Amino acid sequence: MWSNPLYLVTDEELLAGKDLFETVEAAVKGGVSLVQLREKNSSTRDFIERAVRLKQILAPYGVPLIINDRVDVALASDADGVHIGQSDMPYPMVRRLLPSGKLIGLSVESPRQVLEANQYEVDYIAASPVFATATKTNTLTEWSIEGLRWIKSVSTHFLVGIGGIHVGNIASLFEAGADGVAVVSAIIASSDPGKAASSLLQALKKGEGHAKE
Repeated sequence: MWSNPLYLVTDEELLAGKDLFETVEAAVKGGVSLVQLREKNSSTRDFIERAVRLKQILAPYGVPLIINDRVDVALASDADGVHIGQSDMPYPMVRRLLPSGKLIGLSVESPRQVLEANQYEVDYIAASPVFATATKTNTLTEWSIEGLRWIKSVSTHFLVGIGGIHVGNIASLFEAGADGVAVVSAIIASSDPGKAASSLLQALKKGEGHAKE
């Protein structure tokens, strides 16, 4: 779906004083190919302003920007798409509101949701979380590697894993059939986001190679 399967989700609480825009740009230089802007506590105005600026930064790299949850912010900033969870605006409404060509990602947290998503024309589904993580605590359960294998066997969509992913376990997701990974703290919390992204990309390519053997 994009140039490589390493996807960044922002979280300002994990920046530890680093600049959001510099961190994201460094991560893109390190190999991130899609960015999801997630703002938990910002006002709508601030969210839109961050999205507009981030889209300008990402444009020269050809990296899409998608917005977490907020369809209104995605429309106002002309972002490349939106990521929705199960408690957000329902997919059919999102599809009607977004212009043609915009990306839609959907989190899936249960087998029923995976099967239901087969009815939708989403660009990817995100298995959330694969492993337990402090950045996502309001989920039904963790999928685990076996869960990813099951999703891959029944889903018709591009499959992204998210949650608790780091250099030491990223290859296992690709060996289980994941098409992409979404990373938060392993990049955002790093003192060197560019190097962290590059290391993750190298590790996931090893997993892709094993998956093809």
